[in-house]
Amino acid sequence: MIRQSLFPLAAALCIAAAGQTRLAEPVIQAVVDKIKDRIASREIAGAVTLVVDRTSVRHLSAEGLQDIAAGTPMRPDTLFWIASMTKPITGVAVMMMVDEGRLSLDDPVSRHIPEFAGLLDASGQRVKVTVRQLLTHTSGLGELTGSQWKECRTLADTIPYVVAHPVLFPPGTQWSYCQSGINTAARIVEVLSGQSFPEFLEKRLFGPLGMRDTTFYLRRDQLPRLAAAYSRNADGQLVEAQNFLLMGRAPDSTDRLPAANGGLFSTAPDYGRFCQMLLNSGSFRGRQLLTPEAVRTLRSVHSGSLATGFTSGNGWGIGVCVVREPQGVTAMLSPGSFGHGGAFGTQAWIDPVKGLAYILMVQRADFPNADASDVRREFQETAAAALAR
Repeated sequence: MIRQSLFPLAAALCIAAAGQTRLAEPVIQAVVDKIKDRIASREIAGAVTLVVDRTSVRHLSAEGLQDIAAGTPMRPDTLFWIASMTKPITGVAVMMMVDEGRLSLDDPVSRHIPEFAGLLDASGQRVKVTVRQLLTHTSGLGELTGSQWKECRTLADTIPYVVAHPVLFPPGTQWSYCQSGINTAARIVEVLSGQSFPEFLEKRLFGPLGMRDTTFYLRRDQLPRLAAAYSRNADGQLVEAQNFLLMGRAPDSTDRLPAANGGLFSTAPDYGRFCQMLLNSGSFRGRQLLTPEAVRTLRSVHSGSLATGFTSGNGWGIGVCVVREPQGVTAMLSPGSFGHGGAFGTQAWIDPVKGLAYILMVQRADFPNADASDVRREFQETAAAALAR
């Protein structure tokens, strides 16, 4: 297997032909074959797959089509809506505040967002939610309605709606996937840093990591590289689907919420850099962005013995799912592996024992369970087996 540095990606020369993009090595051919099979069976229109270790690329491939109607080939720098793969980035932002001593995970949210002093349960009693509970989906917070979401332009706009909703259960007693908790955590980052969340991420994370294509709001020149999303109809054909998070707005419109729970667009190489930083205990190309202790905290289980989603054998860390007992779709990962999936099938999973991260970029809107898709399982199984030899 030939190794090739991820930096710069330009070393991986692309040749577009016959509806697919071929790359210079390194490529795991068995992964390419599996992805091609899924494209041929109309499971997906195309995919970018990437495996990195702590310093280099072990596999990079772009197969199929970015846009079926236009016949646009998938390319390694195709942009995808990564949806809830935004959540680990939010977790890292919070841990940066912890590193600086501005925040404790056990702080009551009301210490930083005074409106939370008025949060009540169904009986009208005041309740306390901690920052840790926001990020582990154990807060019990209610969600915004669709119309409330559409009204919000800033994270601050969401807070009155969140506080007005009684908690669904006593905080810390259940696990229930919660978008409001993640957005509230990002609002705390804004309050403590004095910056908007997009500004904070650009200055503290995306800029230092060279994640030039990761953003809540695409530039106009990026739009031609945005992958279309698809659902599969009753006839087994892929039909174009809409990004529901945009609420009818354009991907380059800034007239919408910078959703810390799932609003980012990114590319496989960009997200690979983020994964490499975490594989290297918070360091990237000699720059320490997060302390090793903060990374250990991020990827440790904080949900206790509570049953969590979205596949069996998992617990929850700070904005990340943690594999406690590998099985099924996680069987090839080591205990303690961590990551997150996205609503349209994107996946990123970091195995600190093997020193590898697996990034899958697709845009399939109606997988029954995006975290348990056969595309994810086959990609990770095949890549792990090839790299173990």
